[in-house]
Amino acid sequence: MSNSEDFDAEINRDALAYHAGPVPGKISIQVTKPTDTQRDLALAYTPGVAEPVRRIVEDPGAAYRYTAKGNLVAVITDGTAVLGLGKTGALAGKPVMEGKAVLFKHFAGIDVFDIEVEAETPQEFVETVARIAPTFGGINLEDIAAPHCFEIEQALIERLDIPVFHDDQHGTAIIICAGLLNALEHQGKKLEEARIVVLGAGAAGIAAVRLLCAMGAHRNNILSIDRQGVIHTGRQGLNPYKWSVAADTDRRTLADAMEGADVFIGVSGPDLVTPQMLASMAERPVVFALSNPVPEIRPEVALQVRDDLIMATGRSDYPNQVNNVLGFPFIFRGALDVRACCINEEMQIAAVHALKELTHQPVPEQVLAAYGLDALESGPDYILPKPLDPRLREVVPPAVAAAAIRTGVARSDWPDHYPPMERFV
Repeated sequence: MSNSEDFDAEINRDALAYHAGPVPGKISIQVTKPTDTQRDLALAYTPGVAEPVRRIVEDPGAAYRYTAKGNLVAVITDGTAVLGLGKTGALAGKPVMEGKAVLFKHFAGIDVFDIEVEAETPQEFVETVARIAPTFGGINLEDIAAPHCFEIEQALIERLDIPVFHDDQHGTAIIICAGLLNALEHQGKKLEEARIVVLGAGAAGIAAVRLLCAMGAHRNNILSIDRQGVIHTGRQGLNPYKWSVAADTDRRTLADAMEGADVFIGVSGPDLVTPQMLASMAERPVVFALSNPVPEIRPEVALQVRDDLIMATGRSDYPNQVNNVLGFPFIFRGALDVRACCINEEMQIAAVHALKELTHQPVPEQVLAAYGLDALESGPDYILPKPLDPRLREVVPPAVAAAAIRTGVARSDWPDHYPPMERFV
């Protein structure tokens, strides 16, 4: 066996042991109030529970004061696109949803119920989620295949008055944009002028194009590519989501698109970009090869072809990991803290800029120690914060919350434990 096969076998063995013991799974429910006396139990349940019920009948908003709703997120899947494994079914997606719960709790102190839904149609899924939504302060949709993920998210946003966020779309797009802004800055280029190639037209690819355009990228400078090649306005049979990223161009192949491009963003599959394609890009290119575990082009290959590029991957063993954990826990933290009714585009852009700016600040010693580094500063190998940086919780949630207040979607005041709001205006 090769070293990589030995490593994979070891990881698989250890992962099964990790998930199975000392108790099955990765999450549990913890009681937050005393239950030591008869009176404690009388307050926790009958007769004491009746009074909070009456208060919530009078004012549904009181549920945020008397129940866990305000700090509880549902992580929900239908099992149609589970973590690179495809359509595994809802039940097989449960370990991933529990893993997401771990990240919410560890990084942002947010409680999670993971929910796996057997649904034959998007409409069935939407109806199920809408009916259980009163339980939660927010909904994180996860591992739902395109194009149904777009339809599902939009339907739920329209029906519910709590944040609904498909992390595979927006979470990925936010981290891509934050890293890309820094990379372009280091390369002496501007987003408004950059020619961008996006390989992969699923949830992440289409969301990335939309957010890039919202932040100033020119629509005519972006070429999106799926299995059939460049998505162009002359192609027949495009669904509405692919049509929204179609370009008026005579380029038809990935190789055509890559010629002269400033930026490559891959959210597709392994080894799809050849050295020749990389060589044809513009001077000082930015390459985000995010297919996991094998990138569209491997860094060791790319660096043999170009010594003027900045590169990011989805892997933790290379510099510049594009990792959604930099975003979703802290975005939801900010949204929940001001009881936002949604996570709108302005809140997403606020998260982008908070992440971008954090990399320009001096890195604390504890972060360097966590990663075994002597030094780390903004540059080609540091365009995104490290996931274990404690400052993420200090800067991203307030930025998101401030955007929610500024755009009128917040339903509570600026939290007392936040820094002064003026810092985020």
